[in-house]
Amino acid sequence: MSTSELAAGLGNDQGQGLLQIGELALAFVLASLIGLERRFRGKSAGLKTQAIVGTAAALMVQVSKYGFFDVIGDGVTLDPARVAAQILSGVGFIGAGLIITRRGAVRGLTTAAAVWETTGIGMAAGAGLWLLAVVVTALHFVIAFVYPLITRHLPGVDTVVDVDVGYRTGAGTLRELLAAATGARWRVVNVAPRKEEGGQVSVALSLRGGGAPDELLARLGAIDGVTHMRLMSEDELD
Repeated sequence: MSTSELAAGLGNDQGQGLLQIGELALAFVLASLIGLERRFRGKSAGLKTQAIVGTAAALMVQVSKYGFFDVIGDGVTLDPARVAAQILSGVGFIGAGLIITRRGAVRGLTTAAAVWETTGIGMAAGAGLWLLAVVVTALHFVIAFVYPLITRHLPGVDTVVDVDVGYRTGAGTLRELLAAATGARWRVVNVAPRKEEGGQVSVALSLRGGGAPDELLARLGAIDGVTHMRLMSEDELD
């Protein structure tokens, strides 16, 4: 049996066969992998958003390919590209909602681009372009983990990090935190109190600089009085 005959056998029942289920499953898995990376880095569009976008994009491509067989006839033609084109337009609204401007810094561009990318991966999986979907997913992880290592060694590239820090009150810890950050060549963009209870205070620090965030967190965490610390987000600004 040839590959085309096998695909035809799997994809019977007017586009509701095992082949289409496999394409949806692939889109779901690849989109979830990107969502896990976004969730790991504390981004706003994490696991659930990416998985929904990628799987839904694959479904809509399949609807475009197979959903109108019953109306094709004399004088009726089918253009599968029309639905696919509208998917990208719709995702543009999601991306616009993820981009914010705060204190002169544009945030969320990478997250919005990741949603757009996940849409393309889901569309490729839904269209049966399995290899392309897998390759682009692999390239995403190159961009997410290898590129930051490269850009940190390039001149003129700043990183903005948001850090949630908790510390005991009455020990001058906040002053030490700010001094340690500026001593590590990070500029304090914003300090926002989050909560205070039980003799402990939690603040959100927005810092901008060209160093490694891991080294910054290690220096801040070594200060006496700090009770917890969490990197909420990290964005590179070209």
